[in-house]
Amino acid sequence: MDFGGLLHWNTKYDNSHMTSTRSYTCGYCGTHVSSEKGLRLAQYKDGSGDITGKGIYLCPNCKGPTFFDLYDVQHPGYLIGQKINHIPENVDSLYEEARNSFSVNAFTGVVLLCRKLLMNIAVSYGAVEGKSFASYVQFLFDEGYVSKSSKQWVDHIRKEGNSATHEIEIKTKDEAELILLFTEMILKSNYEYPASIPIKNEN
Repeated sequence: MDFGGLLHWNTKYDNSHMTSTRSYTCGYCGTHVSSEKGLRLAQYKDGSGDITGKGIYLCPNCKGPTFFDLYDVQHPGYLIGQKINHIPENVDSLYEEARNSFSVNAFTGVVLLCRKLLMNIAVSYGAVEGKSFASYVQFLFDEGYVSKSSKQWVDHIRKEGNSATHEIEIKTKDEAELILLFTEMILKSNYEYPASIPIKNEN
């Protein structure tokens, strides 16, 4: 593979070991690993001039190949958050879409999806469809699905979602990760945790 005629795969020299060891979360098995084996990028056509830390690393756990490009972006990326049990299908679909968006570095999409998730959570608990986003947020507060201490976080999702929708602004990885993990907490506290408590008949 050639990158604009400037960079090439280093195939002339031994590629069993990279020029540097990398620690990363594998996008295939989800394991945090350190790897020193793979195929490194070279700067010149003769395979010399290695670019430290750039190239394909092999996961020591599943052997899956992970590519770190010139901008140090990982391909494929990794999923953050956990699978949530006992949630409605449409809510689950949006949540998994947000997780998958993060894995392909679509961070603005993550923020927009988390905003939409709040609307779907409200509707799943009885809010009327077709209302404003503000009304859904207020519904979650009024009905106790979001605690008082979490109000500022929901408001943060609202503001970030608004800026992603109406402004020419690209969201960062850190912003997307923070919002997605908070959304995960809301889903767990409202769906998974209550459903995991066995209901006993009381006489």
